[in-house]
Amino acid sequence: MKTDLFAIADVSLTDEAAAQIRRLLTKNGDPAPEGKGLRLSVESGGCSGYRYVLELAEAKPGDLTTYSHDLPVHVPSASAAFLKGVVVDYSDDLNDSGFKIRNPNARRSCGCGQSFGT
Repeated sequence: MKTDLFAIADVSLTDEAAAQIRRLLTKNGDPAPEGKGLRLSVESGGCSGYRYVLELAEAKPGDLTTYSHDLPVHVPSASAAFLKGVVVDYSDDLNDSGFKIRNPNARRSCGCGQSFGT
């Protein structure tokens, strides 16, 4: 799929997030399917108005694709404006593990970090 950097405006992964995505994509020891990577979207919901949806998937029709750490990051075109400049991180701390989204466009977020408002 063609990369449209003007529309998607750099969603990036930290080293930790990229390593965890690679582990998940190759969980059974098989190489990751070509084009499969992180698909990050935004939908209505959550306690702040919008929530993030992360999945390991191939691009869907209408998705914009960029690469971070040589991994594809797919974003639906409808979500691109909400995700401009987003950094996806991963933490495996005992009390707070999982993917974390740092979104410079969010004016407010909830305590769990899974939703935001603009």
